[in-house]
This record gives sequence, C-alpha cells and structure tokens, in this order.
Amino acid sequence: MNIVITGRSGRMGLSVAEAVEDHPDASIHGTHDTGEELGPLLDGADVVIDFTIHSFTAQLLEHALATTTALVIGTTGHDENELAAIQDASGKIPIVFAPNFSIGVNTLFWLTRHAARILDNNRFDIEVTEMHHRHKIDAPSGTARRLLEILNTETDTSYQDDVSHGRVGITGARPDRQIGMHSLRGGDVVGDHTVMFSADGERVELTHKASSRMTFASGALRAALWLNGKSPGLYDMQDVLELE
Repeated sequence: MNIVITGRSGRMGLSVAEAVEDHPDASIHGTHDTGEELGPLLDGADVVIDFTIHSFTAQLLEHALATTTALVIGTTGHDENELAAIQDASGKIPIVFAPNFSIGVNTLFWLTRHAARILDNNRFDIEVTEMHHRHKIDAPSGTARRLLEILNTETDTSYQDDVSHGRVGITGARPDRQIGMHSLRGGDVVGDHTVMFSADGERVELTHKASSRMTFASGALRAALWLNGKSPGLYDMQDVLELE
C-alpha cells in the first residue's frame, strides 16, 4: 500500500516511517509537515497515517474526502466538533481512529472491560493512572480516556459526574461510584497506564508500559494494511485485532 505520513518530523512520524520502510507490503508515498501543502500528496495514495495535533484533523479530512483516501488517525485531544467531523467523514471513507495502536494496550482495553464486569464498583473502588513524557500536550491521555469510557459503560457511571481528576484538600470519604483519574508528566516516558480495582482485603491492577514508540507505529501500520479494500466506516484497533 502507498502510505502518506503526516507529522514527518515528530516522534511518531519518524517511527511510522521506520515501520513502513521495514515492511514488504508498504511504501512511503509521501510525507507531510507543518506549513506544507497536503492535497497533492494524496494523489495515488492508499492511506494516510496521522499522528499530529487535533487542529490539523479538519484539513486532513477535507483532502482525504476529496481524494477518497483511507485514514489512520492516532492523534488525540479532539473536541466534540472535531470528533463529529471524523464520524461524518467515515460515512464516505474508511477510517481507523484509535487512542492507542499498541497491541498490548488494546489487550488492556479488553481486559479492563471484562475485569469491570466482575470487579464492579459496588465493592471495588476504581482508579486510573497514566504517565507520559513532559512534552505531551493533552491530559488525560487518549488511552486513559478510552479506559474511562470502557469503565463508565461497564459500571453505569458518567465521565462528567463520576470521574474525579486528582484530589486536593479535605475531600471527605470517597464516593461509592467515583472513578479516580490521575495524569503524571515527566522525563521521556513513552506511556504507562494502570487500572486499579481496590476492595477491602484485595486489589487487582492491570498495567501496560510502553518503552518504544515503535509499538504504536507498528500497530498503526497494521491498521493501514487492514484498511485495504474496507468499506467506508469508523473502525478502531479492537476491529483490526478482532477483539470486539
């Protein structure tokens, strides 16, 4: 497949380029960076792999729709309007949109869903922690947000009403339905995520730690190759890995 890589000079852009160059079924059709024209690059491209910033998504969707080019979007931090635009575009082109393309993290999503069904929040208190490098611009991470979405669904709680982002001062006793969310930033941490289920006398922790961005790049490339021949629609890595 002919692949266009956006964010060429970024950490993920460089890792994706390395993954594509090493794969026999993929080639770099073109690369893009801030300030460059995107449209001409998509002529003859099969798919774009995008790890940039959320404000670039509108431009990406515009050109992808004009050329019916498939998309793999790993960018996080989108607002509601940007998410709606991705959803609308998926009616015309196939898009894999995921907060994390690591196979291990997507296994964590699957495990969290099933653990929450067993270790429900009537008995277990649930906390989520994530840590990333000091340059990450959004918090909580997209991966943590997906974990919270899974937990909210399985425990019948609400992100707006039941998730507490850190604690300070005299907080009183922990509300029964509360889910704690804690974002840490520092150094060059690629990405650590933990979901904790704590009850009187026992605690279960599910943890994934990434030590290389190549795990995300390889997953994104796997998603790009999976899109070959797919109908328009909005997919994620759970679809690619057949974990749903």
